[in-house]
Amino acid sequence: MRSPMTAGLVLLAVLALTLCAPAAEKAPVAAEGGWTPIFNGKDLDGWKAKGEAIFKVEDGCIVGTPVNAKGGDLYTEKEWDNFEVRFTYKADWPANSGVWFRTQYQFDILEWKDPVALSGTLYCPGKMFITKNLDKSIEDRAGWNTGQIYANGDHLIVWLNGRKVGEIDDKTCTKGKIGIQVHGGAAFKDMKIYIKQIEIRPLKPGDPPTEPAQPKKEAK
Repeated sequence: MRSPMTAGLVLLAVLALTLCAPAAEKAPVAAEGGWTPIFNGKDLDGWKAKGEAIFKVEDGCIVGTPVNAKGGDLYTEKEWDNFEVRFTYKADWPANSGVWFRTQYQFDILEWKDPVALSGTLYCPGKMFITKNLDKSIEDRAGWNTGQIYANGDHLIVWLNGRKVGEIDDKTCTKGKIGIQVHGGAAFKDMKIYIKQIEIRPLKPGDPPTEPAQPKKEAK
């Protein structure tokens, strides 16, 4: 039978070990349906900037701005192959921005005049616009919008505010990073892009896309 002193010493040793042990790293919690945030709402942990643009976190949003009309990109450190990505954004216009996926594809956030291409257009370097959104009424230029991307094998689909705006089979890139672009140029020197939420859902080959939720109208 242990004496009260011995038992007390054992308890103190256990408490010391508990307090001194390094805190376990918290993994992102998957939301309903297997969606996992890739932006924690507090800082840019897991992301890395490239170029001249400034990216910072303000009021729970990633905010990107050019510097002296020079742009840049913010990329995840991790790469994915087959997945869905959904995000909420707004912009200070005139703007030229977008969400990269598989590093080489971009869900554009812009108003391009020649050829006409609006937000929700799918861009690929070297190929220009591989699908185009021509309906200006889909986007709320004064408020928040939702974008969704499906990339599974060669099949790519993009939605803007619950409306499918592009679908194509393309073999340019099968794996890469998620990113946010701030395009350079004097015409966009005062732009800002705000990303309030961005999350990913890994897919297996052949998995169908998730039906995008219709955006909720915010109270005026």
